[in-house]
Amino acid sequence: MTVSPDLRLDTVPTIGAPRQASPDLLRSVFRRHAAGVAVVTAHGERPVGFTATSLNSVAADPPLISFGVGTTSSSWPVLAEAEHIGVHILGEHQQDLAATFARSGADRFGEETRWSVGPEGVPVLDGVLAWLVCRVVARVPAGDHRIVIAQAVAGDPDGVGRPLLYHHGRFNALRD
Repeated sequence: MTVSPDLRLDTVPTIGAPRQASPDLLRSVFRRHAAGVAVVTAHGERPVGFTATSLNSVAADPPLISFGVGTTSSSWPVLAEAEHIGVHILGEHQQDLAATFARSGADRFGEETRWSVGPEGVPVLDGVLAWLVCRVVARVPAGDHRIVIAQAVAGDPDGVGRPLLYHHGRFNALRD
């Protein structure tokens, strides 16, 4: 093993005093975690959607993704029944769109939102970096949320731009 001359092996990194686990602790820790920003959409009697930072790639074969959604979310009743959902990766130019889909009571599919009906009748947002339409394969209870697992059936990875990030409670651009 090679040790940098600047690294002292007899020092311990400084850490704060541990706090008891709580919802506030979890939120505080994850404010430090930069995450990509996505919008998840579905269609029931009306289109619904929400901003998600919990999007994950689960498997390549078959192509599976997952995300978390609160069961108190206004989108949950439609997502709980939807056979297909849309996942949209937002670009740094879409902070306003991310904020609209994150804001409670907002008209998410109003005049300001550009979208069309995509495969399987799922709302697909215009101008995103990439999107998928996925078939829901599982909804797993997880506290006050559900983890939705879905298999990609169609999509487009060819949008232009750089990704939008969420960090410390704000939308941010990626810096080189």
